[in-house]
Amino acid sequence: MTADTAVRARATQDVADAVKDAAARRTPLRVVGRGHWLDAGAPASPATPLALDALSGIVAYTPGDLTLTVRAGTTLSDIAAVTAEHGQWLALDPFGTDDGTIGATIATASAGPLAHAFGTPRDAALGLEVVTGDGSIIRTGGRVVKNVAGFDLTRLFTGSWGTLGVITEVTVRLRARPDVDETWVVALAEDDAIGAACRAALGAAAACSAPPPWAHPTSGSDSALPNHQAARSSACRSCPTASPTRGRSPPVAHHPPGAMQHRAAASSA
Repeated sequence: MTADTAVRARATQDVADAVKDAAARRTPLRVVGRGHWLDAGAPASPATPLALDALSGIVAYTPGDLTLTVRAGTTLSDIAAVTAEHGQWLALDPFGTDDGTIGATIATASAGPLAHAFGTPRDAALGLEVVTGDGSIIRTGGRVVKNVAGFDLTRLFTGSWGTLGVITEVTVRLRARPDVDETWVVALAEDDAIGAACRAALGAAAACSAPPPWAHPTSGSDSALPNHQAARSSACRSCPTASPTRGRSPPVAHHPPGAMQHRAAASSA
């Protein structure tokens, strides 16, 4: 099952016609981009491939709005070439190479390390054109960054692996390309040194994530805490990223005996 033997769509209407024909004959379709990752996901039953590699090209590009609309078969390398001319880029690094398509990236929600800083495909996708299971052509979202009208169907279709419909057009949010891209490498002499550095970093993070002393039911100072909690509290006080109140006991209000009962009685009256 390869894209070479597939039904090849060159326009959205071709996709709609193929879906309607398959629905009438009750035969399944398998949506294929460029056919580089056909073994991904759950095993697929034998089906007629519907290839979208010929459904490519730029539909609309507004550099001032940092938005780009392309057809689903457009490759990531083509998108990178167009946006680089304006100092912009699509901050996604999905599985595979830049020869993959934007439609497959959105359909599988494939993401890499850049997702930690720039978000996942669900964050990058602003709007979609989709052919549903009955051959209807619908649009979700829009072509602007701020678009909150109605149900967020764009996120629903993103990552659905083609089970809800065939994505034929995608509008994405772009980012300004940084002037400098640096990679830092820290050389350590031995593997033991790497392990020690990791353990020290984890220990510092665990110490600073400990609850403050007053979270303990009987705490008034570190002396009221178990030894390991007192040690964590002391570590948090020395941590440069600790909050100003972390590791300190809050001021304690002293009331004469029975004052709280009188106050409660007054409030209930």
